[in-house]
Amino acid sequence: MRDKHQREINYLRVSVTDRCNLRCRYCLPPEGVSLAPHGEILRLEEIERVVRAATLVGVRKVRLTGGEPLVRQGLARLVSMLAEIPEIDDLALTTNGTLLASRVRELKAAGLKRVNISLDTLRPERFSWITRGGELGDVFRGIEAALEFALHPVKLNVVVIEGFNADEVVDLARLTLERPLHVRFIELMPFGPAEEWAKTGFVSTAQVQARLEATFGTLTEVRKPAGSGPACYYRIADAPGTIGFISGVSGHICSRCNRLRLTAAGKLRTCLFSTEEVEFKRPLRSGATLPELAELFVQAVRKKAARKTAPGGEAMVKIGG
Repeated sequence: MRDKHQREINYLRVSVTDRCNLRCRYCLPPEGVSLAPHGEILRLEEIERVVRAATLVGVRKVRLTGGEPLVRQGLARLVSMLAEIPEIDDLALTTNGTLLASRVRELKAAGLKRVNISLDTLRPERFSWITRGGELGDVFRGIEAALEFALHPVKLNVVVIEGFNADEVVDLARLTLERPLHVRFIELMPFGPAEEWAKTGFVSTAQVQARLEATFGTLTEVRKPAGSGPACYYRIADAPGTIGFISGVSGHICSRCNRLRLTAAGKLRTCLFSTEEVEFKRPLRSGATLPELAELFVQAVRKKAARKTAPGGEAMVKIGG
């Protein structure tokens, strides 16, 4: 399925919950956000039906996100349901990693192929401060479990902010020298609570790359690992892992955008920054057929803008990349 700007749209990000077990400072306000009532969240069977409809118009990649998807009950069952859809050839998960170690075995057995894990710092005290109480050790146990169960490529998402964690980019990049990890440095998107951080803390991809090359020498550009989307990848000499850059602000990644986003409440967005939505929950619960649901995807893609628009007023929920 192509949009009017000739981009191939084949990737659906599915938020399975609006809840999270952390309260990252650049992501959520201290008091959290208003959560949808349980009955307003799509049921697992409804999510599966939406994904089946999406495959009728060319979607082949699905990523499960949140909030924190691992707090959703029945997630492994949903993974199994989606893995059985023949047209889906890439099924991935974005997580903060704190609950992953205890769940990775069942997720792998259900059909999960790969995972992205948020990791903004290597310092336990700083991690606790950033997340308002999280334990860094839980995340590292999740990373080790993902490697043990071969959820490759294991990607680590780092949102870089000056005065926050920018002093750790070299140490984070060193992880690629130790293990086959793919560390991705992400520019802070000025959205929700992150708007305030971006005023003084924005760090561009070019700045991060310059800091890394001052330590490691020139980075060599490499072929992208699976499911890389708009990221560009490089390698430190002889490293088993790679370094990725996602330049959502300074770069021109919109021209390569291939994704749609389904919220936990069943609304489809064509862009993270868009406030325009296509309603899926009502048609689902009114008995819409798969072709009728597929037509809703077609209508949404026709409206997909050439580039991101101004942020809406809704608080950001971390979704990684």
